[in-house]
Amino acid sequence: AHHFHGAVRWDIVKVLSPGLVSGTLGGSVLAGMISTRPLAVAFTAIVAFASLQMMIEFRPKPQRVLPKGLPLFLIGVGFGIISSLVAAGGGFMTIPFMMFCNVSIYQALGTSSAIGLPIAVAGAIGYWIAGWNAPNLPPYSFSYVYLPAFAGIVAFSILVAPFGARLTHTLPVKPLKRAFGVFLALLAAQMLYNLFQ
Repeated sequence: AHHFHGAVRWDIVKVLSPGLVSGTLGGSVLAGMISTRPLAVAFTAIVAFASLQMMIEFRPKPQRVLPKGLPLFLIGVGFGIISSLVAAGGGFMTIPFMMFCNVSIYQALGTSSAIGLPIAVAGAIGYWIAGWNAPNLPPYSFSYVYLPAFAGIVAFSILVAPFGARLTHTLPVKPLKRAFGVFLALLAAQMLYNLFQ
């Protein structure tokens, strides 16, 4: 749906996705072996900062552009590791990052949606490997993948995501940025609550 609106930067997808997939696979395999609490605290702070930037309409320097080639790939690796360790989709980092580099919010959202599929597949595979012999998993688990949740989320996402993508392209930029900023703030608050619960 985003592609039909011309909002997917496939040049970014081609370079960022391999890095994100590599980082996500590595991070998800490591997730069961290390403490992710310090990383989750740092990630929460980053999300809160990105949220504030969206809501106050921070404007990056006009000459700032996305890096290309190897630097963009390595950024993808870092984003992939972080997103898999804190179990969050890469969009919470890639969208603010692209906007910081003067990619429009419409293209940032569309490109992040395209990147989301390989990240999700890599993360699921990594957690499947990491939890292969994990004890005391609930019924209907396939390693660390809980199949009822997987099926429900996939089914409803397929139904609702195209509507969300179409709605995105009917909203003006300013309210869209603020809405995304509020969404990031709620995510940061939820993560903070989970950390200190």
